[in-house]
Amino acid sequence: MSTSTDSRPAVVIAHWVHPEVLEFLAPHARVIVNDTREPWSPAELRALTRNADALIGFMTETVDETLLAACPRLKIVACALKGFDNYDVDACTRHGVWITIVGDLLTAPTAELTLGHLIALGRHMPAGDRLIREGRFNGWRPTLYGTGLDGSTVGLIGAGAVGKAVARRLTGFDARVVYWDRTALDPAQESALRMTRTALDELASRSDFVCVCVPLNETSYRLVDAGFLARMQPGAFLVNTARGSVVDEEAVADALESKRLGGYAADVFEMEDWALAKRPDAVNARLSAATDRTFFTPHLGSAVDRVRRDIALEAATDVVAVLRGRAPPNAINLPALAGGP
Repeated sequence: MSTSTDSRPAVVIAHWVHPEVLEFLAPHARVIVNDTREPWSPAELRALTRNADALIGFMTETVDETLLAACPRLKIVACALKGFDNYDVDACTRHGVWITIVGDLLTAPTAELTLGHLIALGRHMPAGDRLIREGRFNGWRPTLYGTGLDGSTVGLIGAGAVGKAVARRLTGFDARVVYWDRTALDPAQESALRMTRTALDELASRSDFVCVCVPLNETSYRLVDAGFLARMQPGAFLVNTARGSVVDEEAVADALESKRLGGYAADVFEMEDWALAKRPDAVNARLSAATDRTFFTPHLGSAVDRVRRDIALEAATDVVAVLRGRAPPNAINLPALAGGP
Protein backbone atom coordinates (compact mmCIF):
# COMPACT_ATOMS: atom_id res chain seq x y z
CA MET A 1 0.00 0.00 0.00
CA SER A 2 1.34 3.42 -0.95
CA THR A 3 0.40 6.77 0.61
CA SER A 4 1.47 10.41 0.32
CA THR A 5 1.31 13.44 2.62
CA ASP A 6 0.43 16.04 -0.03
CA SER A 7 -2.84 17.98 0.07
CA ARG A 8 -4.40 16.67 -3.13
CA PRO A 9 -7.73 14.79 -2.97
CA ALA A 10 -7.34 11.22 -1.77
CA VAL A 11 -8.42 8.29 -3.92
CA VAL A 12 -8.58 4.79 -2.48
CA ILE A 13 -8.20 1.87 -4.89
CA ALA A 14 -9.29 -1.34 -3.21
CA HIS A 15 -7.23 -3.71 -5.36
CA TRP A 16 -4.03 -3.89 -7.34
CA VAL A 17 -4.43 -2.16 -10.72
CA HIS A 18 -2.34 -1.68 -13.83
CA PRO A 19 0.42 0.96 -13.43
CA GLU A 20 -1.20 3.01 -16.22
CA VAL A 21 -4.16 3.63 -13.91
CA LEU A 22 -1.89 5.04 -11.20
CA GLU A 23 -0.11 7.22 -13.78
CA PHE A 24 -3.47 8.54 -14.97
CA LEU A 25 -4.58 9.47 -11.45
CA ALA A 26 -1.26 10.86 -10.20
CA PRO A 27 -1.70 14.45 -11.50
CA HIS A 28 -5.13 14.69 -9.89
CA ALA A 29 -4.93 12.92 -6.54
CA ARG A 30 -2.83 11.11 -4.02
CA VAL A 31 -3.57 7.42 -4.28
CA ILE A 32 -3.92 4.81 -1.57
CA VAL A 33 -3.82 1.47 -3.32
CA ASN A 34 -4.03 -2.12 -2.18
CA ASP A 35 -0.96 -3.54 -3.87
CA THR A 36 -1.66 -7.12 -2.80
CA ARG A 37 -3.91 -9.66 -4.49
CA GLU A 38 -6.11 -10.13 -1.41
CA PRO A 39 -8.98 -7.79 -0.47
CA TRP A 40 -8.91 -5.52 2.53
CA SER A 41 -11.31 -6.41 5.31
CA PRO A 42 -14.40 -4.18 5.68
CA ALA A 43 -12.79 -2.53 8.74
CA GLU A 44 -9.55 -1.85 6.84
CA LEU A 45 -11.46 -0.42 3.90
CA ARG A 46 -13.47 1.92 6.17
CA ALA A 47 -10.33 3.09 7.94
CA LEU A 48 -8.44 3.79 4.72
CA THR A 49 -11.41 5.52 3.08
CA ARG A 50 -12.37 7.61 6.12
CA ASN A 51 -10.78 10.78 4.71
CA ALA A 52 -10.96 9.86 1.03
CA ASP A 53 -12.73 11.77 -1.72
CA ALA A 54 -13.13 8.75 -3.98
CA LEU A 55 -13.17 4.97 -3.85
CA ILE A 56 -12.55 2.60 -6.74
CA GLY A 57 -14.14 -0.66 -5.69
CA PHE A 58 -14.32 -4.18 -7.05
CA MET A 59 -16.49 -7.24 -6.54
CA THR A 60 -15.06 -8.10 -3.14
CA GLU A 61 -16.10 -4.76 -1.62
CA THR A 62 -19.47 -3.83 -0.16
CA VAL A 63 -20.51 -0.20 0.03
CA ASP A 64 -23.40 0.31 2.43
CA GLU A 65 -24.64 2.64 5.17
CA THR A 66 -21.87 1.54 7.52
CA LEU A 67 -19.06 2.51 5.15
CA LEU A 68 -20.74 5.69 3.92
CA ALA A 69 -21.40 6.95 7.46
CA ALA A 70 -17.72 6.44 8.29
CA CYS A 71 -16.49 8.28 5.17
CA PRO A 72 -18.10 11.75 5.14
CA ARG A 73 -15.73 13.22 2.51
CA LEU A 74 -16.55 10.57 -0.07
CA LYS A 75 -17.84 12.06 -3.34
CA ILE A 76 -17.80 9.06 -5.66
CA VAL A 77 -17.72 5.27 -5.57
CA ALA A 78 -16.42 4.15 -8.95
CA CYS A 79 -17.15 0.46 -9.41
CA ALA A 80 -14.66 -1.39 -11.60
CA LEU A 81 -17.37 -3.85 -12.54
CA LYS A 82 -20.74 -4.21 -14.22
CA GLY A 83 -22.86 -6.15 -11.71
CA PHE A 84 -23.26 -3.78 -8.75
CA ASP A 85 -25.34 -5.96 -6.42
CA ASN A 86 -22.78 -5.46 -3.60
CA TYR A 87 -23.22 -1.68 -3.74
CA ASP A 88 -26.17 0.12 -2.13
CA VAL A 89 -27.10 2.68 -4.77
CA ASP A 90 -29.91 4.21 -2.69
CA ALA A 91 -27.58 4.70 0.27
CA CYS A 92 -25.00 6.39 -1.96
CA THR A 93 -27.68 8.73 -3.30
CA ARG A 94 -28.86 9.61 0.21
CA HIS A 95 -25.30 10.42 1.22
CA GLY A 96 -24.74 12.59 -1.87
CA VAL A 97 -22.24 10.16 -3.36
CA TRP A 98 -22.01 9.39 -7.07
CA ILE A 99 -21.85 5.71 -7.99
CA THR A 100 -20.61 4.56 -11.40
CA ILE A 101 -20.17 1.23 -13.14
CA VAL A 102 -18.25 0.00 -16.18
CA GLY A 103 -20.93 -1.26 -18.53
CA ASP A 104 -19.53 -2.59 -21.78
CA LEU A 105 -15.93 -3.62 -21.23
CA LEU A 106 -16.80 -6.88 -19.45
CA THR A 107 -19.26 -8.04 -22.09
CA ALA A 108 -16.97 -9.54 -24.73
CA PRO A 109 -14.64 -11.48 -22.41
CA THR A 110 -17.58 -12.85 -20.41
CA ALA A 111 -19.35 -14.00 -23.57
CA GLU A 112 -16.12 -15.56 -24.80
CA LEU A 113 -15.70 -17.50 -21.55
CA THR A 114 -19.34 -18.61 -21.72
CA LEU A 115 -18.69 -20.23 -25.09
CA GLY A 116 -15.69 -21.98 -23.56
CA HIS A 117 -17.86 -23.34 -20.75
CA LEU A 118 -20.49 -24.58 -23.20
CA ILE A 119 -17.97 -26.49 -25.25
CA ALA A 120 -15.92 -27.79 -22.30
CA LEU A 121 -19.02 -29.10 -20.52
CA GLY A 122 -20.82 -30.57 -23.51
CA ARG A 123 -17.73 -32.27 -24.93
CA HIS A 124 -16.50 -33.65 -21.57
CA MET A 125 -13.19 -31.83 -21.85
CA PRO A 126 -12.39 -31.83 -18.08
CA ALA A 127 -12.98 -35.60 -17.91
CA GLY A 128 -10.79 -36.10 -20.97
CA ASP A 129 -8.01 -34.03 -19.41
CA ARG A 130 -8.13 -36.17 -16.25
CA LEU A 131 -8.09 -39.37 -18.31
CA ILE A 132 -4.77 -38.38 -19.86
CA ARG A 133 -3.17 -36.98 -16.70
CA GLU A 134 -4.06 -40.09 -14.71
CA GLY A 135 -2.32 -42.32 -17.25
CA ARG A 136 -5.53 -44.04 -18.39
CA PHE A 137 -5.37 -43.01 -22.06
CA ASN A 138 -4.16 -45.75 -24.40
CA GLY A 139 -5.38 -44.32 -27.68
CA TRP A 140 -8.84 -43.76 -29.11
CA ARG A 141 -11.71 -45.59 -27.46
CA PRO A 142 -15.49 -45.14 -27.92
CA THR A 143 -15.85 -43.16 -24.69
CA LEU A 144 -16.79 -39.69 -23.48
CA TYR A 145 -19.30 -39.10 -26.24
CA GLY A 146 -20.80 -35.71 -25.56
CA THR A 147 -23.09 -33.01 -26.93
CA GLY A 148 -21.83 -30.44 -29.42
CA LEU A 149 -23.26 -27.01 -30.14
CA ASP A 150 -23.85 -27.94 -33.77
CA GLY A 151 -27.51 -28.90 -34.07
CA SER A 152 -28.28 -28.14 -30.42
CA THR A 153 -30.70 -25.66 -28.90
CA VAL A 154 -29.12 -23.11 -26.57
CA GLY A 155 -31.40 -21.22 -24.21
CA LEU A 156 -30.28 -17.82 -22.92
CA ILE A 157 -31.81 -16.56 -19.69
CA GLY A 158 -31.42 -12.85 -20.31
CA ALA A 159 -30.95 -10.89 -23.53
CA GLY A 160 -28.97 -7.94 -22.23
CA ALA A 161 -25.48 -7.08 -23.39
CA VAL A 162 -23.94 -10.42 -22.39
CA GLY A 163 -26.86 -12.48 -23.67
CA LYS A 164 -26.71 -10.77 -27.05
CA ALA A 165 -22.91 -11.16 -27.16
CA VAL A 166 -23.22 -14.90 -26.48
CA ALA A 167 -25.87 -15.19 -29.21
CA ARG A 168 -23.65 -13.29 -31.63
CA ARG A 169 -20.85 -15.76 -31.06
CA LEU A 170 -23.21 -18.70 -31.43
CA THR A 171 -24.04 -17.58 -34.97
CA GLY A 172 -20.76 -19.24 -35.94
CA PHE A 173 -22.25 -22.58 -34.90
CA ASP A 174 -25.27 -24.30 -36.38
CA ALA A 175 -27.18 -23.95 -33.12
CA ARG A 176 -30.74 -22.81 -32.47
CA VAL A 177 -30.90 -19.97 -29.94
CA VAL A 178 -33.95 -19.26 -27.82
CA TYR A 179 -34.08 -16.61 -25.13
CA TRP A 180 -36.19 -15.42 -22.24
CA ASP A 181 -36.19 -11.84 -21.09
CA ARG A 182 -38.84 -9.63 -19.53
CA THR A 183 -38.27 -7.21 -22.41
CA ALA A 184 -38.36 -8.50 -25.97
CA LEU A 185 -35.65 -7.54 -28.43
CA ASP A 186 -36.82 -5.69 -31.51
CA PRO A 187 -37.49 -7.97 -34.51
CA ALA A 188 -34.42 -6.71 -36.38
CA GLN A 189 -32.12 -7.72 -33.50
CA GLU A 190 -33.80 -11.09 -33.15
CA SER A 191 -33.32 -11.71 -36.86
CA ALA A 192 -29.69 -10.58 -36.93
CA LEU A 193 -28.78 -12.71 -33.92
CA ARG A 194 -31.05 -15.63 -34.93
CA MET A 195 -32.77 -15.52 -31.55
CA THR A 196 -36.33 -16.58 -30.77
CA ARG A 197 -38.08 -15.34 -27.64
CA THR A 198 -39.90 -17.90 -25.54
CA ALA A 199 -41.40 -18.35 -22.08
CA LEU A 200 -39.03 -19.38 -19.30
CA ASP A 201 -40.69 -22.77 -18.83
CA GLU A 202 -40.50 -23.48 -22.55
CA LEU A 203 -36.86 -22.43 -22.64
CA ALA A 204 -36.14 -24.98 -19.91
CA SER A 205 -37.92 -27.80 -21.72
CA ARG A 206 -36.54 -27.06 -25.21
CA SER A 207 -32.86 -26.37 -24.53
CA ASP A 208 -29.93 -28.75 -24.69
CA PHE A 209 -27.85 -26.03 -23.02
CA VAL A 210 -29.12 -23.25 -20.74
CA CYS A 211 -26.93 -20.18 -20.11
CA VAL A 212 -27.57 -17.75 -17.27
CA CYS A 213 -27.00 -14.20 -18.54
CA VAL A 214 -28.94 -11.98 -16.09
CA PRO A 215 -27.70 -9.72 -13.27
CA LEU A 216 -28.45 -10.55 -9.65
CA ASN A 217 -31.35 -8.63 -8.16
CA GLU A 218 -34.51 -9.30 -6.18
CA THR A 219 -36.34 -10.79 -9.15
CA SER A 220 -33.48 -12.99 -10.40
CA TYR A 221 -32.36 -14.41 -7.03
CA ARG A 222 -32.45 -18.21 -7.45
CA LEU A 223 -34.40 -17.85 -10.66
CA VAL A 224 -32.95 -21.21 -11.66
CA ASP A 225 -34.41 -23.30 -8.85
CA ALA A 226 -35.53 -26.89 -8.34
CA GLY A 227 -38.69 -26.27 -10.36
CA PHE A 228 -36.77 -24.89 -13.33
CA LEU A 229 -34.28 -27.76 -13.22
CA ALA A 230 -37.12 -30.29 -13.14
CA ARG A 231 -38.49 -28.79 -16.36
CA MET A 232 -35.16 -29.08 -18.19
CA GLN A 233 -34.60 -31.92 -20.60
CA PRO A 234 -33.01 -34.96 -18.92
CA GLY A 235 -29.28 -34.75 -19.55
CA ALA A 236 -29.28 -31.06 -20.52
CA PHE A 237 -26.46 -28.74 -19.42
CA LEU A 238 -26.49 -25.56 -17.34
CA VAL A 239 -23.86 -22.80 -17.60
CA ASN A 240 -23.63 -19.83 -15.22
CA THR A 241 -21.23 -16.97 -15.89
CA ALA A 242 -23.54 -14.27 -14.44
CA ARG A 243 -23.90 -14.37 -10.64
CA GLY A 244 -23.83 -17.40 -8.39
CA SER A 245 -27.07 -16.70 -6.54
CA VAL A 246 -29.17 -16.55 -9.71
CA VAL A 247 -28.87 -20.34 -9.40
CA ASP A 248 -29.88 -22.44 -6.39
CA GLU A 249 -26.68 -24.42 -5.94
CA GLU A 250 -28.25 -27.00 -3.62
CA ALA A 251 -30.92 -27.69 -6.23
CA VAL A 252 -28.22 -28.06 -8.88
CA ALA A 253 -26.35 -30.54 -6.67
CA ASP A 254 -29.58 -32.53 -6.25
CA ALA A 255 -30.16 -32.55 -10.01
CA LEU A 256 -26.61 -33.72 -10.66
CA GLU A 257 -26.84 -36.50 -8.07
CA SER A 258 -30.13 -37.72 -9.54
CA LYS A 259 -28.54 -37.51 -13.01
CA ARG A 260 -31.43 -35.33 -14.14
CA LEU A 261 -28.93 -32.61 -15.07
CA GLY A 262 -26.27 -33.60 -17.55
CA GLY A 263 -23.69 -31.15 -16.21
CA TYR A 264 -23.09 -27.77 -14.61
CA ALA A 265 -20.38 -25.25 -15.50
CA ALA A 266 -19.89 -22.05 -13.51
CA ASP A 267 -17.56 -19.11 -13.26
CA VAL A 268 -19.48 -17.61 -10.33
CA PHE A 269 -20.71 -18.93 -7.00
CA GLU A 270 -23.17 -18.07 -4.25
CA MET A 271 -20.34 -17.57 -1.76
CA GLU A 272 -19.15 -14.52 -3.74
CA ASP A 273 -22.36 -12.54 -3.40
CA TRP A 274 -21.15 -10.53 -0.43
CA ALA A 275 -24.26 -8.39 -0.01
CA LEU A 276 -26.47 -11.40 0.76
CA ALA A 277 -26.77 -12.00 4.49
CA LYS A 278 -27.09 -15.78 4.18
CA ARG A 279 -24.44 -16.43 1.56
CA PRO A 280 -22.35 -19.58 2.15
CA ASP A 281 -18.74 -19.30 3.24
CA ALA A 282 -17.35 -21.55 0.52
CA VAL A 283 -18.19 -23.15 -2.80
CA ASN A 284 -20.88 -25.77 -2.35
CA ALA A 285 -19.08 -28.97 -1.30
CA ARG A 286 -21.50 -31.22 -3.18
CA LEU A 287 -20.80 -29.35 -6.39
CA SER A 288 -17.05 -29.52 -5.81
CA ALA A 289 -17.34 -33.28 -5.32
CA ALA A 290 -19.27 -33.82 -8.56
CA THR A 291 -16.13 -33.90 -10.68
CA ASP A 292 -17.53 -36.12 -13.41
CA ARG A 293 -20.17 -33.64 -14.62
CA THR A 294 -19.00 -30.18 -13.59
CA PHE A 295 -16.55 -27.60 -14.89
CA PHE A 296 -15.57 -24.58 -12.82
CA THR A 297 -13.39 -21.51 -13.27
CA PRO A 298 -12.53 -18.97 -10.52
CA HIS A 299 -14.49 -15.93 -11.76
CA LEU A 300 -12.42 -15.41 -14.90
CA GLY A 301 -15.18 -13.65 -16.87
CA SER A 302 -13.23 -10.42 -17.33
CA ALA A 303 -9.78 -11.78 -16.52
CA VAL A 304 -8.03 -10.50 -19.64
CA ASP A 305 -5.06 -8.21 -18.94
CA ARG A 306 -5.94 -5.40 -21.31
CA VAL A 307 -9.61 -5.58 -20.35
CA ARG A 308 -8.88 -5.26 -16.62
CA ARG A 309 -6.60 -2.30 -17.37
CA ASP A 310 -9.31 -0.59 -19.41
CA ILE A 311 -11.97 -1.29 -16.75
CA ALA A 312 -9.91 0.37 -14.03
CA LEU A 313 -9.02 3.27 -16.36
CA GLU A 314 -12.69 3.91 -17.08
CA ALA A 315 -13.48 3.92 -13.35
CA ALA A 316 -10.57 6.32 -12.81
CA THR A 317 -11.95 8.59 -15.54
CA ASP A 318 -15.20 8.85 -13.58
CA VAL A 319 -13.23 9.75 -10.45
CA VAL A 320 -11.30 12.51 -12.18
CA ALA A 321 -14.52 13.97 -13.57
CA VAL A 322 -15.97 14.30 -10.08
CA LEU A 323 -12.73 15.71 -8.63
CA ARG A 324 -12.97 18.40 -11.33
CA GLY A 325 -16.55 19.20 -10.34
CA ARG A 326 -18.26 17.43 -13.25
CA ALA A 327 -20.80 14.62 -13.40
CA PRO A 328 -19.13 11.25 -14.07
CA PRO A 329 -19.93 9.76 -17.49
CA ASN A 330 -20.93 6.33 -16.15
CA ALA A 331 -23.13 7.41 -13.23
CA ILE A 332 -26.11 5.21 -12.32
CA ASN A 333 -27.56 7.62 -9.74
CA LEU A 334 -28.24 11.33 -9.29
CA PRO A 335 -26.91 12.31 -5.86
CA ALA A 336 -27.65 15.99 -6.55
CA LEU A 337 -31.31 15.12 -5.93
CA ALA A 338 -30.36 14.21 -2.37
CA GLY A 339 -28.38 17.40 -1.80
CA GLY A 340 -25.03 15.94 -2.83
CA PRO A 341 -22.52 17.23 -5.40
